[in-house]
Amino acid sequence: MIDLYYWPTPNGHKITLFLEEAGLPYTIRPVNIGAGDQFKPEFLAISPNNKMPAIVDHAPADGGAPQSVFESGAILLYLAEKTGRFLPATPRGRVAALEWLFWQMGGLGPMTGQMGHFNVYAPEPIPYAIERYGREVARLHGVMDKRLAESAYLAGDEYGIADMASYPWIHAYDKVPPDFGAFPNLRRWHESIAARPATQRAYALRTQVNPNAGQPLTDEERKHLFNQGPVKS
Repeated sequence: MIDLYYWPTPNGHKITLFLEEAGLPYTIRPVNIGAGDQFKPEFLAISPNNKMPAIVDHAPADGGAPQSVFESGAILLYLAEKTGRFLPATPRGRVAALEWLFWQMGGLGPMTGQMGHFNVYAPEPIPYAIERYGREVARLHGVMDKRLAESAYLAGDEYGIADMASYPWIHAYDKVPPDFGAFPNLRRWHESIAARPATQRAYALRTQVNPNAGQPLTDEERKHLFNQGPVKS
C-alpha cells in the first residue's frame, strides 16, 4: 500500500495519474496547502522542502522499512522502476524519458507556475512579469509541439512518466489557456491523454479532496501558499 500525501494541484495530479494507470493500491493523505499542512512536523519528516506531493511506500522492492519519496519527478521515477511500467526498457528510450521528465521539472512546471501566479494570483498586474512568463511558456509549448510532431508521446510511441509529468501543466489555468491553434500536435497529445479513463479518475479526485477547488483564495490561504509570513527555517 502507498500513502499519497496529496492536494489537487498540477504536481499532485502527476502522481494520481500514475497510480490510476498502474492500478496500484493507495490511500490519499490530504495535505491542505492553503491551511499550512505542508509545514507540520510529521509532513516535513517525509518532505523536508515543505512541498506536496510525497509518498510512503509500505511495500518497497527491497522488503525493508517503509520508503518515503518527495519531489514529484522522483516519485514518478520511483514508481516506474517499482512497477516496471511507463519507463522505456531500452537505454536510449530511458534517456529520452528522463530528458523530458527533467525538462518538465526544470522548465515547463516552474515557468507555467510563474505565469499562473502573475496572471491569476498576484495582487496587482505586473506587465513585465506577465509578458516574460507568458512568452516563455509559449516557447516551451513550441518545444513540445515540435517533439510531438515526431512521436506520439514525449519519450516516443508509448505513454509514460514524461507525459504524466507534463500533462497537468498544460491548461493549468483557465485564465491563460494554451494556444492550441498554434500548436496542433500539443492539442492532439493533450486530448489523447484527457480521454484516458485513468486520467478521468485521477482528476475526479480534485473536488472529492478539495470541494473548494477553483474558488478565490482567502488571505490565510495566500499567506501559506505564497510564503507571505515569516521565513521558516
